[in-house]
Amino acid sequence: HSLTSPGPHLLKLAEKFTILNDRGIGMLTRIYNIKKACGDPKAKPSYLVDKNFESAVKFIVRKFPAIETRNNNQQLTQLQKEKSEILKNLSLYYFTFVDVMEFKTVNFDLTKNYLDLVVTYTTLMMLLSRIEERKAIIGLYNYAHEMTHGASDREYPRLGQMIVDYENPLKKMMEEFVPHGKSLSDALISLQMVYPRRNLSADQWRNAQLLSLISAPSTMLNPAQSDTMPCEYLSLDCMEKWIVFGFVLCHAVLNTDPAALSLWKLALQSSTCLCLFRDEVFHIHKACEDLFVNIRGYNKRLNDIKECKEQALSGSMHRERRKFLRSALKELATVLSDQPGLLGPKALFVFMALSFARDEIIWLLRHADNIQKKSTDDFIDKHVAELIFYMEELRAHIRKYGPVIQRYYVQYLSGFDAVILNELVQNLSVCLEDESIIMSSFVNTMTSLSVKQVEDGDVFDFRGMRLDWFRLQAYTSVSKASLGIAVHRELGKMMNTIIFHTKMVDSLVEMLVETSDISIFCFYSRAFEKMFQQCLELPSQSRHSISFPLLCTHFMSCTHELCPEEVRPHNQNIQCLSLCNMFLDEMAKQARNLITDICTEQCTLSDQLLPKHCAKTISQAVNKKSKKQTGKKGEPERERPGVESMRKNRLLVTNLDKLHTALSELCFSINYVPNMVVWEHTFTPREYLTSHLEIRFTKSIVGMTMYNQATQEIAKPSELLTSVRSYMTVLQSIENYVQIDITRVFNNVLLQQTQHLDSHGEPTITSLYTNWYLETLLRQVSNGHIAYFPAMKAFVNLPTENELTFNAEEYSDISEMRSLSELLGPYGMKFLSESLMWHISSQVAELKVYDIMFSILKHFYRRLKPCLCLCLCSVAVDSVLKRMTIIGVILSFRSLAQEALRDVSPVTTLILVAMNVYELSSAAGLPCERDPALVVALSSQKSENISPEEEYKIACLLMVFVAVSMPTLASNVMSQYSPAIEGHCNNIHCLAKAVNQIAAALFTIHKGSIEDRLKEFLALASSSLLKIGQETDKMTTRNRESVYLLLDMIVQESPFLTMDLLESCFPYVLLRNAYHAVYKQSISSSA
Repeated sequence: HSLTSPGPHLLKLAEKFTILNDRGIGMLTRIYNIKKACGDPKAKPSYLVDKNFESAVKFIVRKFPAIETRNNNQQLTQLQKEKSEILKNLSLYYFTFVDVMEFKTVNFDLTKNYLDLVVTYTTLMMLLSRIEERKAIIGLYNYAHEMTHGASDREYPRLGQMIVDYENPLKKMMEEFVPHGKSLSDALISLQMVYPRRNLSADQWRNAQLLSLISAPSTMLNPAQSDTMPCEYLSLDCMEKWIVFGFVLCHAVLNTDPAALSLWKLALQSSTCLCLFRDEVFHIHKACEDLFVNIRGYNKRLNDIKECKEQALSGSMHRERRKFLRSALKELATVLSDQPGLLGPKALFVFMALSFARDEIIWLLRHADNIQKKSTDDFIDKHVAELIFYMEELRAHIRKYGPVIQRYYVQYLSGFDAVILNELVQNLSVCLEDESIIMSSFVNTMTSLSVKQVEDGDVFDFRGMRLDWFRLQAYTSVSKASLGIAVHRELGKMMNTIIFHTKMVDSLVEMLVETSDISIFCFYSRAFEKMFQQCLELPSQSRHSISFPLLCTHFMSCTHELCPEEVRPHNQNIQCLSLCNMFLDEMAKQARNLITDICTEQCTLSDQLLPKHCAKTISQAVNKKSKKQTGKKGEPERERPGVESMRKNRLLVTNLDKLHTALSELCFSINYVPNMVVWEHTFTPREYLTSHLEIRFTKSIVGMTMYNQATQEIAKPSELLTSVRSYMTVLQSIENYVQIDITRVFNNVLLQQTQHLDSHGEPTITSLYTNWYLETLLRQVSNGHIAYFPAMKAFVNLPTENELTFNAEEYSDISEMRSLSELLGPYGMKFLSESLMWHISSQVAELKVYDIMFSILKHFYRRLKPCLCLCLCSVAVDSVLKRMTIIGVILSFRSLAQEALRDVSPVTTLILVAMNVYELSSAAGLPCERDPALVVALSSQKSENISPEEEYKIACLLMVFVAVSMPTLASNVMSQYSPAIEGHCNNIHCLAKAVNQIAAALFTIHKGSIEDRLKEFLALASSSLLKIGQETDKMTTRNRESVYLLLDMIVQESPFLTMDLLESCFPYVLLRNAYHAVYKQSISSSA
């Protein structure tokens, strides 16, 4: 269209137009934030919610804009005290309103024919009218200003009048635009070739093979061209706002021009509401009805509105568009990922696809949140994530292959566009000097381009060139211009194409924002979250769930420099970050749950292979071989493990198949990008999954122990190890789906399980098993319900009246102890050993509390009288022997644990555990002459009140006490030796280990001679046992031979004693006869 006259005020039209457009968006941002602040009780200015100012605010609003301040009005006296604070706190609001007024003032002089500025102006005034507190804010500020400075603010009269005039903004603007109706309507009608072409149905798109690169293979390398390049990716939403608002302001043309009416009706059929700004919407049909209902002769228009509203409410056209765009964008993204070189000639297709998809997504978001009565599913799309995903994929291609696009269009501009433009300029019949200079600069700029600039990484900037073309359009658009754009259409088409090509070189990021920015989701958080949940709930869509966190990266583009507080930490920023965090966290949780379900299935399958389940299968096989009938007639044969892998039909889908499919889909999404940046925060999706896997693996391991504190039940170590291995196998397979370091997960979790508590302060399997073995198994040994069988290297239940709830052998045999060692590792076994040593040290401490023992032993130690045993208190003797037996049992259990650790752990892995040679040997499970853990435990018992000499004497006396107490064991009926178990049922065979280990530890601590003290012990014990050979009381000597064998066991167990030494103290013939007697007794008992 042409302007009426080329006055001086039009010389800078291009610059003013650009600045005003940007300033209009900034003003909208500020007005929007004021509206939201006033709508939030927490953010609203305190003067508007304070009860003390309520009457004053109501008075100001009622009298607005004429407020009498000279009279001493009682209602306003409260404000006088706060006038300085009111000025300070409301100044930002007040001057924002003033800026709106200034924007309105210049708008009509410069932009009456420019549609986007008209729409911005209209939107700004409508948004302003929606701020309910505007009169109160302006009135309060002006009152405070007048009370402070003695006069009203100089802008207040105009501002107040504007607020009053624009109570109904559209009605007011309809009156204002009457003089400009012809210019505005001409501009709108110029859209009749563009808007209908953009507003086609999905079937029309499909028939035209829109956006398809492979529909015509012969033209695949041809550059995408159009006479109206900028219009091809122009926002449909933007055009609809131009048409709807434009024809509302110049509504008279609707009754006179069929083309205008056709455009208007087409826009009304497309949407029920338009976006004013962010989440503020304009309900088209209701607003138009309210405006036209009182205008004479507009009944037909009202009927048109009602008809269009019905079509707009169906939403079927947009649903079919989204369906088409999903397949079209998928095809486009797939082809371009395989052949990125096509991004050069087909860049226009990419930006068209992004623009079309963006329009449909924003339409869906806006209508889903603002349409209350949804009769169909047209406003609910569970596949919208797929469309967003393909948008993000195309955006990623543009960013990744930007240099490819630059190379193509640099050559295009210099080798083709410059030549064609030069020819067009040469053929111009009339061209003034100014226009000639601009056109020549275009040609020179393009001719100077080269591919080397792209290869060298030079920064291109064609903004000046584009602004020059903007200026040229302004100069040549006036009615009396010598060079008319309307006459030279080919020049206009060529320049529009060139401008698009320059944007492909220097403004790819800006083009992405222009065509595919959907940061509006930031302001529809509830709808955003709902779409995400729907995506996760639909297995086929879970692979596209990453599109929601990626969409959060758009949110930075919704800020504006006129509202800098939005860039700083702000509720909006925090909400965006929390949304992104929530999306990634939910995705990781979903993947974790799927992995857990797969692990559960695999653990169940592994459990079927455990030895305990094979008995029935073996029984069936034996009975079948002997042709015996088993079970009831018709009883189905038990399925063997592995049957689930033998598939008769490929169409049969198991639960495990479904889980793996769902997991692969979700993991594709998690693995799609290594990281993303939202508001200067970097998010790494894979780390979310890693973190959740660590937490779940930790809980699962502890949970699989099935520890019940009330019943003291716990899983067998071998079964737990099988389950853990199954779990780890599944976790290792996750590396096939996602690029995560699963070894790091194993190290973090399993190493924590070797400690007493994990990083969260929760019990680990180390603490659970340590507690169970100490408090349950070994306690039952002390109570006489369980015995240690050296022949079996296991603890075995003894027949008692009250049967135990567990079988000790199933928890303490070689295989179980090896499994325990694998689970706990060297660190965990070290903790188990330390706990065992603590119990031993407490038993040794109890041995030292017998005052009578000390006094008797001190008295007789010097003289070594034969009558020593007769002087001992029988109660003390039994207690000492029982405690020494308990110590022996604990040491025997530790010996089993150490042996198992030695079998399963390479020595090279244990160096970190140890601090010296003895500790290294112990940590590796190797036997030591002096047990370092026991030495450390007993060293902590040193008392400050007792001298080292006394401590040494007590240690010596303890060994003497044990030695002279041993004959009393012969009278115990349970002291009988059993060759089958190579031990005694009351565990006194464990005394051998207790005597040797305690002596070695005590005399290491007190720096005594271990060998000498053990020789003394052997001599005393031999002497004491020889004396019971002379006893005639059968009750006292009933198990004399079994007790004799203890001497042999002590020597065999000791690295310090020899059989020669025993022979000198105790005749070997007695030992031989003792063995013969107990074996003979065992045979007779079994017979």
